[in-house]
Amino acid sequence: MPLGYEARMDPDAASIADRIAAIYRDEGRFAFATLVRLLGDFDRAEEALHDAFREALERWPIDGVPGNPRAWLVSAGRFRGIDGMRKHKRLQALDDRCEEPVAAPLPPGDDTMLADDHLRLIFTCCHPSLAAEACIALTLREVCGLSTEEIARAFLVPAPTLAQRIVRAKNKIRAAGIPFEVPEASELPPRLRNVLHVVYLVFNEGYTASAGERLIRHDLCEEALRVARLLHERLPEPEVEGLLALLLLQQSRATARVDANGDLVPLDEQDRSRWDRARIVEGTLLAERALASGRTGPYAVQAAIAALHAEAATPDATDWPQIAGLYEVLRRLQPSPVVELNFAVAVAMRDGPAAGLHLVEALLRDERMARYHLAHAACADLRRRLGDRQGAREAYEQALQLATLAPERRFLQRRLRELADG
Repeated sequence: MPLGYEARMDPDAASIADRIAAIYRDEGRFAFATLVRLLGDFDRAEEALHDAFREALERWPIDGVPGNPRAWLVSAGRFRGIDGMRKHKRLQALDDRCEEPVAAPLPPGDDTMLADDHLRLIFTCCHPSLAAEACIALTLREVCGLSTEEIARAFLVPAPTLAQRIVRAKNKIRAAGIPFEVPEASELPPRLRNVLHVVYLVFNEGYTASAGERLIRHDLCEEALRVARLLHERLPEPEVEGLLALLLLQQSRATARVDANGDLVPLDEQDRSRWDRARIVEGTLLAERALASGRTGPYAVQAAIAALHAEAATPDATDWPQIAGLYEVLRRLQPSPVVELNFAVAVAMRDGPAAGLHLVEALLRDERMARYHLAHAACADLRRRLGDRQGAREAYEQALQLATLAPERRFLQRRLRELADG
């Protein structure tokens, strides 16, 4: 929805328009979650939210921004949604019991209902009757605000294929009457795996954006951490602990991953004094507790790998044999081409670049990995370390052709210049 308007505005009105844009970006998904619960339909809730923001653009420059803008948007969106349903005679039962169509606002400062609605919507999208990939894609799109293109890149599939999955998932929720609620404890296990995967993918998109000018999208990283903490408070399961530990440990390195110009700084070149020690301590303790539970899952294993990186005072002190061993475990628990690529890199660090290159080249015969720029970048780096400058150049050029994130493209270009300079 466009958040600017063409009429000339005085400075105060322009400032309010900027605030509305910020509220749309930061709060819109929470209001959307509540509207889905109130109106019972994704598309209807999205239309109602857009109507509410249009009304805010008209009224707030005159009336001022309300004290609780989220509650105002929910109230206005619900009114618009119910009004639309009345006009189209879609939901007579709701119409009959809504003599006062405007929802009561939340008490000032009380965001519990909205937070619960957000979690409720995540669990709804992750209903076990939906195919795993479809429900994860739906959640990332409708709850977390990722674009279809961003999600498609995460799944290594074409965007039209991903869009079809989302449409089918919405239709199934509507047709099956799947309720918008957090399930009872006995119904949680079938859904929790997909919920955790969603949080993990949101963090990944924030930690290394799939496209654009910035390497890190801090808003997505913090949102994933917020939901992970919320899940951990309600469901202190080992894999929930493992996921929260992993996110904390990864995010502890965020400020050191880019330089003053916003360019990518690889792990072995980072200033480790800039790592967030508090998050490392918290993440390591959670990882140890998850591993000690005896119910080790893939997130706990990844957290253990991240903890080993965090504990190394220098790149040379990294315990690559143990990291490679943990990737062996992860390959059994969660087999995927990306896990195989990470395992290959760990083998290269443990046994030498030739051993890793053999594994990477085998992976590149997979059509999905042939489209994955990081696989070509890993191949290029290993060839460079082996002294194969021509092979490295070709692989870097292939990675550059596939990369869409500006900091990664600049990094690959830098590597190509270094090869040219000898």
